[in-house]
Amino acid sequence: MSPISNLFAGNTINLTPYAILILIAIFSILWYLFKRSPQPPLPPGPRGLPIVGNLPFLDPDLHTYFTKLAQSHGPIFKLNLGSKLTVVVNTPSLAREILKDQDINFSNHDVPLTARAVTYGGLDLVWLPYGAEWRMLRKVCVLKLLSRRTLDSFYELRRKEIRERTRYLYQKGQEESPVNVGDQVFLTMMNLTMNMLWGGSVKAEEMESVGTEFKEVISEITRLLGEPNVSDFFPRLARFDLQGLVKKMHVCARELDAILDRAIEQMQLLRTRDGDDGECKDFLQHLMKLKDQEADSEVPITVNHVKAVLVDMVVGGTESSTNTIEFVMAELISNPELMRRAQQELDEVVGKDNIVEESHITSLPYILAVLKETLRLYPTIPLLVPHRPSETALVGGYTIPKNTKIFINVWSIQRDPNVWEYPTEFRPERFLDKKSCDFTGTDYSYLPFGSGRRICAGIALAERMILYTLATLLHSFDWTIPDGHVLDLEEKFGIVLKLKTPLVALPIPRLSNSNFYF
Repeated sequence: MSPISNLFAGNTINLTPYAILILIAIFSILWYLFKRSPQPPLPPGPRGLPIVGNLPFLDPDLHTYFTKLAQSHGPIFKLNLGSKLTVVVNTPSLAREILKDQDINFSNHDVPLTARAVTYGGLDLVWLPYGAEWRMLRKVCVLKLLSRRTLDSFYELRRKEIRERTRYLYQKGQEESPVNVGDQVFLTMMNLTMNMLWGGSVKAEEMESVGTEFKEVISEITRLLGEPNVSDFFPRLARFDLQGLVKKMHVCARELDAILDRAIEQMQLLRTRDGDDGECKDFLQHLMKLKDQEADSEVPITVNHVKAVLVDMVVGGTESSTNTIEFVMAELISNPELMRRAQQELDEVVGKDNIVEESHITSLPYILAVLKETLRLYPTIPLLVPHRPSETALVGGYTIPKNTKIFINVWSIQRDPNVWEYPTEFRPERFLDKKSCDFTGTDYSYLPFGSGRRICAGIALAERMILYTLATLLHSFDWTIPDGHVLDLEEKFGIVLKLKTPLVALPIPRLSNSNFYF
């Protein structure tokens, strides 16, 4: 070997430790500089107190409180609610970033403990995390339960209940006896929902008692879901259930479970007695049939999945629909000229020598516009179901850490003066021209049912039930506020938005032939 080769060989051996040290130093400096590089900040927001953060300053009417905070801190802001970081967005563009541009990352919901308690650990469509199990369940519900064909097959059940409610209101009108509109609509929605869910499985004589049980349970469930829970703000305290809310929800869950078990048991007895002819007479039979078919699939449907879906439909199909119709009726009674326009359309399409059928609904654009305008001013879930990012994200130029609770203030977005003319006024005619505003969530200035993957699955069902009920109430009766009662449109915030003062009105029959009420 040459002297030069020997020299390089020796140098290589001697320099290797120094080279390693130099490389370590270089990488350490680069890592330090990278960590020191500026990252987008968290959104701005009001200052809070140690430990509890902004909790003591929350206004019970969160939708209006968040709207006021946006005026001070901008369209996206943060709140520290206990140990939970919360971000609120208030504009269509920010809603689009979350619900469309980053839909997959924001497809999980932030699940309160009370919701887990009443949905078998969160096995329903609302609270299940985004994934194979959720996709399977949603596909089953949309294609098999909420399809046009299935909804059409239950029309006679809906028609029967609407006719029975019309008969009752006619008798009240003849007696000049006012009615609590919300109570009557709730009973209608409850019976409609129950008939579709298990009308073919539960004995007719037991339906009324089941309905009474359900009304009490659902009222308590919605109340508990809307109660702020210390256990959600401080997860380390969850095991203590300091307010007893989870314990109370478990009581509701047991009552609900017993009702569902009885319905399933009766369905199975009927099938055993009469034989299985392959025809499904209600949603419960559809679900149980799918459970058996999917038993060996990669993501099987269990009895608890079935029950959780039924809970979704009962709660979503009664309370939310009731509140929407009550808002519609209150607005129309307070605007007699709009009431007359709606009734004129019904008289032209249906006629005063006929009764409303679901087939008329597609020919009633003004009635649809009235519903859309009501859902604009009074969205059923004003802050939507809170979303939760699976990974840290950027929204509006700000950092949104993983697992942050995200509120989308639809109430504020749908009253934005930069988007809507006369935003606080009830003007249904705006939707006669604004064809792009439907319920599909593609216009981010109008999101009454949400948008993206987690958009409400029951839109078609809700639209049918609400429009059919509303059209019948307006076609069959005039409505006035009786002496001693007031019409108050002030809203009450909760898990769903509702009238603060229940609407009490007198139904006055407007069809000349009394046979149309029987």
